[in-house]
Amino acid sequence: MVELPKFIERGEIARLIPVVADTSKENRAASILLATLMSVENFRQALLESVGQRVGSRAKIDCFTEVVFKGCLADIKSRPDGLIWLRVGKRSWSALVEAKIGRAQMDEEQLKGYVQLAKRNGVNAVITVSNQFAALPTHHPVLLPKKSRPAVELYHWSWMYVLTQATLLQAEDEFDSPDQRYILSEMVRYFKHNSAGVSSFDRMNPEWRDLVVKVQSGGSLNKTLPEVENTVASWYQEQRDLCLIMSRELGRYVKLKLKKAHKDNPLRRLRDGCEELVKTAQLTCEMDVPDAAATIEVTADLRTRHISCAMRLASPRDRKKTSARVNWLLRQIEKTEPENIFVKAIWPTKAQDTMASLAELREDPAILQTDNQSLAPKHLEVIMVRDLAGKFSGIKTFIEGVEAVVPRFYEQVGQHLRAWVPPPPKPREGVSAELQAESAETPETQIP
Repeated sequence: MVELPKFIERGEIARLIPVVADTSKENRAASILLATLMSVENFRQALLESVGQRVGSRAKIDCFTEVVFKGCLADIKSRPDGLIWLRVGKRSWSALVEAKIGRAQMDEEQLKGYVQLAKRNGVNAVITVSNQFAALPTHHPVLLPKKSRPAVELYHWSWMYVLTQATLLQAEDEFDSPDQRYILSEMVRYFKHNSAGVSSFDRMNPEWRDLVVKVQSGGSLNKTLPEVENTVASWYQEQRDLCLIMSRELGRYVKLKLKKAHKDNPLRRLRDGCEELVKTAQLTCEMDVPDAAATIEVTADLRTRHISCAMRLASPRDRKKTSARVNWLLRQIEKTEPENIFVKAIWPTKAQDTMASLAELREDPAILQTDNQSLAPKHLEVIMVRDLAGKFSGIKTFIEGVEAVVPRFYEQVGQHLRAWVPPPPKPREGVSAELQAESAETPETQIP
């Protein structure tokens, strides 16, 4: 008999093979996830660490489904899909889990209800799992004000985030036993199947097409308009999905690069994103690939209907001429297909940036030079530009375009770039001879 927390009237231990009705996809998905969390040590370490809980070998964890809280027997709406109960020594931590499958989304009232339920019963957190994406587990798709969730932490995992974490652990192949490897592989197999209801972010908000047309026709945007906020929110979901796609492709965890203020305050991040869209008519993000020479900057320009990816490198200071610095870069991407690839030179002082296609630079590396022949570029930026034309305004074709360009850019450019490293210093001329002469003149110390 499994011990239940004191605030639980009843609950079933999470099963890897749950016996539920065919229509209960959410219950099945939650049970499989929680059972795997209990069974596979490195998987629970990865997921629980993302919500601030470090799980060592002494930790005990139980996960339950069909949870009924004391005093809530008749209230079906107060029955979350699961509960995580973690104990380390005398310390315990618990979290309600609510799962959504397919296009189902958590609404604000339901979330507030679970937060209040958690508060009444001393539960530390509420974790939602759905096909909605969030930049960080602490950035919930439903933006509840702090006063609506006192003393209860709110977290969100997308199903693709869960699947990506599991896929990366499979690639590392560091399991305590073959049984744990097998259990995780079965969970991955289930969630990858179309019938599981797990999906990637595949479409922008319904207002996207009209917003693009408005920008194209010269209309102005207002940062407080719902269509602007919904567009930025959709773009933020796509950013996260892009990182997960790249993570699975590379077998390494690719992260969004966020300002500290945006990490700590998702509401401010949304406001700043709306201001940027209104001011520049662009949607942007930065992706941090482990050990890459620079972050990948992705830009969707609503005016030109272009998607661009770029990486900026400091140019080698040990080469004086512009052509020499450009050749240093060209050697790194000598096998790159030149179509849609450009190189931009960023100059010191107030000199205007110059840009040329990769094909042109292979013919003449000096064409980036400014009128001031004494200047050499401070940075060199490699850019892939893709014109989506009419497909840019499609709610699905836009996403398809972005998710085609970014991996292509990394394959053709990103993986080949290396940051410039200053060479080690060389001995000054004549110094070695002087040291030898001084050594010869100094009498040897006699050891008694």
